[in-house]
Amino acid sequence: MEHAQLVKPIRVVTVDDHEIMRGGIKFLLLAFDDIELVGEARNGDEAVRLCEQLQPNVVLMDLMMIGMNGAEATRAICKKYPQIQVLILTSFFENDLVQQAMQAGAIGYLLKGVSIDELADTIRAAAIGRSMLTQEVVQALLQPSKPSSQAVYELSRRQQEVLTLLALGLTNEAIAQRMKLSPSTIRHHVSQVLNKLGVTNRTEAATRAVQVGCV
Repeated sequence: MEHAQLVKPIRVVTVDDHEIMRGGIKFLLLAFDDIELVGEARNGDEAVRLCEQLQPNVVLMDLMMIGMNGAEATRAICKKYPQIQVLILTSFFENDLVQQAMQAGAIGYLLKGVSIDELADTIRAAAIGRSMLTQEVVQALLQPSKPSSQAVYELSRRQQEVLTLLALGLTNEAIAQRMKLSPSTIRHHVSQVLNKLGVTNRTEAATRAVQVGCV
């Protein structure tokens, strides 16, 4: 066969206790050929069962639901099916809720009302294991958390800036342009940040920054 093999669409499951919201997401995702909605769940328990049946690539997870909430469902899914990426899609902006969800294993966090293109881009990034946190969310999440739970990493001011831009999903080249430094200098700073945070890659660094509010 000479023609190129078709790329399989990204399989998505939505989890939300509001039927209107699930219907809205379903309608929006119809606009993208590379994203396919394969299932809908009304709560966390249904979400875990659907993940077993459908093996989606990405789950769009609401946080506040009756029964098993979004953070609990995220933890259960990430533990049982580590290949499935969970994206939080919620109206709520409380730091504690968000940190619980990220600690449970979510790869990203979006507020309802996000643009359709941003939603699609974040789903695509999640499907390949890449976290895309919006600037609004990162700035809110990187506020200092409670002193009792905050880890101290002793990052320099420049390293903090690199970590913030890294958490926003910027490449080394983009960070270098923003900070008016050479790419090699940025690579050095990124390496130092990863070492200080005790992580092995950029996604883990972004998640750790969110979890402990160390910036």
